[in-house]
Amino acid sequence: MSISSPAGPAPLSYSGDFAKLSLHAGRIDRYCARVLPFAEQELRLGETRVDLHHLLEDLRDAYPGALEETILTEVVANALDSGATVLRVTADPAGATLTIVDNGSGMRRRDLVRYHDLASSTKTRGHGIGFAGVGIKLGLLVCEDVVTETRRGNEHVASRWHLAGRHKAPWKWIPPSGLVADHGTAVRLKLHNALSPLLDDGYLEETLRRQYQPLLAPEFDEILSLHYPKGFRFEVNGRALERLRVEGATVSRLAVCLARKRKPMAVGYLARSESPFPDHQQGLAISTFGKVIKRGWDWLGITPAAPDRVTGMIEAPALAAALTLNKGDFVRVGARGALYLGYRKAIQEAVSQQLAHWGDVRESGDKAGRRAVRPLERDLETVLVDLADEFPLLASLVERRAGGQKRLPIGPAGPAGLAEEGQALLAASVMGSVEISEEADAVPDVQQPGRLPPPAEEEAVNGTAQSEPETPAGVAVVPGQRGRSRRPGHYGLRIRFESHPDDPDLGRLVESTVVLNDAHPAYRRAVASRSEGYHIALAVAMALAQLAVPPADAQEFITIFLTRWGDALDGARRRSRRRS
Repeated sequence: MSISSPAGPAPLSYSGDFAKLSLHAGRIDRYCARVLPFAEQELRLGETRVDLHHLLEDLRDAYPGALEETILTEVVANALDSGATVLRVTADPAGATLTIVDNGSGMRRRDLVRYHDLASSTKTRGHGIGFAGVGIKLGLLVCEDVVTETRRGNEHVASRWHLAGRHKAPWKWIPPSGLVADHGTAVRLKLHNALSPLLDDGYLEETLRRQYQPLLAPEFDEILSLHYPKGFRFEVNGRALERLRVEGATVSRLAVCLARKRKPMAVGYLARSESPFPDHQQGLAISTFGKVIKRGWDWLGITPAAPDRVTGMIEAPALAAALTLNKGDFVRVGARGALYLGYRKAIQEAVSQQLAHWGDVRESGDKAGRRAVRPLERDLETVLVDLADEFPLLASLVERRAGGQKRLPIGPAGPAGLAEEGQALLAASVMGSVEISEEADAVPDVQQPGRLPPPAEEEAVNGTAQSEPETPAGVAVVPGQRGRSRRPGHYGLRIRFESHPDDPDLGRLVESTVVLNDAHPAYRRAVASRSEGYHIALAVAMALAQLAVPPADAQEFITIFLTRWGDALDGARRRSRRRS
């Protein structure tokens, strides 16, 4: 046996004589003193270090709004998920603190421990609108410290948390200061910036009204009462926010029923005005459980002739089951994606019908343009089907249907309204146009939001099938009901042209639509040389590359896409010969 130390004395050898070994005990001690530091260093090389600051910045970038808006919105979302009925927001500019207190269920001591783990969450996928306490965690980026106090039953605890450098976020227990009375949770943010918008009364109110409009509008009370039976109240600096009705020159209310249900599963309104709405009000918004998820026209795939003069809101509680992990968008693939697409299709029908009633539609030239690009869309759809397995993120743009109408997994199973694939076919009814003037004293029963006209009597004799109920006057039926003509619902990739002279991009992907810039010099040159088809295919490939692959692989994806697009021509010729 031989023992040696790096750059140490000569090797020590012995042949098993224990007496001789004891003579060298001093040398062995000195050897261990030299070797152990090397061993400890080797162990430290396997240590995992996380850049928490960078991680929080990446989390912040996952949300489209400003950081302060995201913090406030997500704190409110977690309060709503806890069953709160009141949320009090108090700003103290002198002390640079923002305090948010709710009367929800609160947390136990062990829950508060997990609350400080950036990788931990008590949220269940498909339920609720808050995500992993993101509001408080992002608050670490703008705060000196975050104090959290919570009370549930006999457990009343509090902690102080802060970001100490890029790799450490220590927290410690502190005595509760009495922010919570009976039950609930309170957070106090000590802000770095004394001029932060989170300390401004007007900013707090405007953000709450924009992000949680359905909770502050009486028109949505009926559909939200199932989830908030005791209602919900916001208070900002001791003042309860007034609940305001929708205003506008013309307001039309909408209701959507799914899967042959009589009760509306989504309600909302469209409003138009002679003058443009403010930027933050333009477009159609969609919300779930009172939290606005998206706003604009791009997500719906429909744009009125005067988009800046039309606004609206649709509340669909069941869509909480289709939210992505960060609760900031909707899933577009699988059963949950089909749920979102089903609602989206029904809302498209409702909005299109109302815009047509108002005469606010695109000119007929747009219809001719749709007919011109539809064959190209079919070719591109063939390419996408071919590429979907190789590039999974393209699956959300692929329409796979047999025999026309796409089957959607929307049914009564489960509280979230999800059923097994193919269990139910989308069937939706849309309330007819209901224009409400500001002078109107009352609206007949048929026009009340969230209610449909009474159904016709149904008969069942000797076990025979019940007759199909007659469609009430003023109610349109979205394709999909039994006994009615079906037309294919399109859920695949669409192409739309818009003019953006100052935009250097050939096109951009918005939801499932590629918006092509027909004012781009390259497009004008393609038209002059009669090569629009190739230009459109190239623009689509460049737009899809941003979704399908990392930037480094974009060129390879574009090459593969154009190759498959060229190969699709042979398949089109074969189909043409078979038809002839």
